[in-house]
Amino acid sequence: MLTFYFAPGSCALASLIALGESGLAYEHRRLNLANGDQRQPDYLAINPKGRVPALVTDRGVLTENIAIMAYIAQIVPAAKLAPLDDPFEFAQMQSFNSYIVSTVHVNHSHKGRGYRWTDDAAAIETMKAKVPQTMTESFALIEDKMLKGPWVMGEQYTVADGYLFTMEKWLPGDGVDIKQFPKVSAHYERMLERPTVQKALAVEQG
Repeated sequence: MLTFYFAPGSCALASLIALGESGLAYEHRRLNLANGDQRQPDYLAINPKGRVPALVTDRGVLTENIAIMAYIAQIVPAAKLAPLDDPFEFAQMQSFNSYIVSTVHVNHSHKGRGYRWTDDAAAIETMKAKVPQTMTESFALIEDKMLKGPWVMGEQYTVADGYLFTMEKWLPGDGVDIKQFPKVSAHYERMLERPTVQKALAVEQG
């Protein structure tokens, strides 16, 4: 049995959606980041990074959405959550996911996690003020150059769609109006209609 550790409102939603789409049996464990659950010894024994998500498998623990989602897609090929039969297409999907984790998520984190980069209070405030601009620029690129169709990879739904949806949910809090991006906005609404997404959101809300 897989055990998935997540926190409501976190990026772990992407992997939670992937698990639902896969049809795999799993148990979930909710962490309260505000209470510091991620820094407790029992969780650090699972994920020494002290962050979410973490997926406990019979072969060990996986961390990082990009790894967890690729693993899920590969162990349940029948779910068709990734273009597994085309190495180039698979690499393109991973390129998209890498952009989400290395750029979009970092942009967002400058709002509430500035202390990771500096102890200078003025610099932290400057980073916060920059978030609407950097998130807008990132989503303009996704809108104009990266979305291939109704789904990230075109006609095939993949784990990348859950990752994009997670970032889309953060836009209002980052001071960005999603409606300025018609393709992204349509993608968000399309995701909300998926039963697996609705179930993941319900799990998040407890």
